[in-house]
Amino acid sequence: MDYKRVKEIMENREILDIYYHDNPVWIQEIKQDTAKVGFFNGTTQDVFIEELYEKEDDDSYQVF
Repeated sequence: MDYKRVKEIMENREILDIYYHDNPVWIQEIKQDTAKVGFFNGTTQDVFIEELYEKEDDDSYQVF
């Protein structure tokens, strides 16, 4: 994923299936080339934006 797409998601508060290493996450904030993401187990982690991806309906992955 790229910075522009992550920023767009955050500004629009879209509810999308965003993943990091096959784990669903939500984006909490972005800083240059990293994003703070939250996991469903309650933990957070700073990750590179390029490692985030959206899952499409047909179970394939779309990398931005």
